[in-house]
Amino acid sequence: MSITDSRPVLDFVHTTTRHWWWLLVAGITWIVLAVVILRFNVTTVATVAVLFGVYCLLAAANEVATGAIASQGWRVVHWLLAALFTVVAALAFMQPGETFISLAAVMSFYFVFRGVLDIAKAISASSMPGWWVLLLAGLAELVIGFWAAASWSVSVVVLVTWVAAGAMIHGIGEVAAGFMAHDVAR
Repeated sequence: MSITDSRPVLDFVHTTTRHWWWLLVAGITWIVLAVVILRFNVTTVATVAVLFGVYCLLAAANEVATGAIASQGWRVVHWLLAALFTVVAALAFMQPGETFISLAAVMSFYFVFRGVLDIAKAISASSMPGWWVLLLAGLAELVIGFWAAASWSVSVVVLVTWVAAGAMIHGIGEVAAGFMAHDVAR
């Protein structure tokens, strides 16, 4: 392979790793969001629905930003996930008093989907240092997803805890991905 043949690959690596700090900022924001969610005094299902809607909007914005710096194949996956989050957020805001069993179902689906996505990203980046942190975050998201799917009829407090745990784990995964991208940039 000559230098001219590898130019598109080098351009992609430069474009992707140039914005490594965005992943770091997004990860820290997710971690702060998790702490804020746990500080709420949750007493109604409507409050949980609004919190969940805000969470989904932030997740959609994060997926759009991540998709903007991802490779072509991953870009489509991130943007489809962002569209799904936007629709779910709209539903949560339009009908906040609906049963939270549907919210638990959506959360379990999200954690399973996001966990599989993070595991796939970690395996594809297994040659980079720190890839295992993203793998552990993906496995934790997968476990939370299956746990949430098995217990849809639990209390509001547990649902809020799922949202906070998901935000925390996702934040840790984003920080790990940011540092991995930074290592590639160097």
